[in-house]
Amino acid sequence: MTPLSIVVIEDDAITLEMITVALESRLEANVFPFSKSKTARDFLLKQTNSSIDLIISDQQMPDYEGLELLEACKSTTLDVPFLLITAEASRDMVISAKMLGVSGFLAKPVDMEELADKVLRVTGAQSAV
Repeated sequence: MTPLSIVVIEDDAITLEMITVALESRLEANVFPFSKSKTARDFLLKQTNSSIDLIISDQQMPDYEGLELLEACKSTTLDVPFLLITAEASRDMVISAKMLGVSGFLAKPVDMEELADKVLRVTGAQSAV
């Protein structure tokens, strides 16, 4: 089985590290971690549907919010599952996210077991471990 290629965008360094380690150890995924949304956006705009399998992004970040990153992806041909991490999900934000095609939500603090389960579910992958 080919490992999943997952982009993770999270401006909190500790949360980013926890998610990266969880995905690498639980799913044997190839993780591309970004702490800066601007750098992540530049990277995403160069990707294709065959180069990455999933994007996991925090919603509240400097420069670009998670939904702005999703919009940028949709403006290209990049159309892969997108999980949004949020501490506070307002009704308007959830509606906007659903309209843009968000595959699912993760609440902060992120539960690593829930993360792994949701990644497998939205990608249709089997657990590598």
